[in-house]
Amino acid sequence: QVQLVESGGGLVQPGGSLRLSCAASRIVFTNNNMAWYRQAPGKQRELVASILVIGMTRYAESVKGRFTISRDNAKNTVYLQMNNLKPEDTAVYYCNKDPSWPQDYWGQGTQVTVSS
Repeated sequence: QVQLVESGGGLVQPGGSLRLSCAASRIVFTNNNMAWYRQAPGKQRELVASILVIGMTRYAESVKGRFTISRDNAKNTVYLQMNNLKPEDTAVYYCNKDPSWPQDYWGQGTQVTVSS
């Protein structure tokens, strides 16, 4: 059964930090590159960070140097450490395979709000 459960979001002030977690079912996680995506109100979903099975990572230019993606293959879990958060990081954050498509299964996401 496909399952993606994101958690860790919340309200944080600019400059603050959050750590997101995503528990994925084995069928999604095993042998797949994984990624974090986000969707802000009125905007399309965008890829934020991706991690290969072997651990190599890539990031959107807007988050380079501030966000760090990691994975725990034993726990089928992907993490996103977000530091120095900015108001423009406000969005619903999702995890999924990389690549993923709109017609794929998506979890409920976790809301991140950066505001003073």
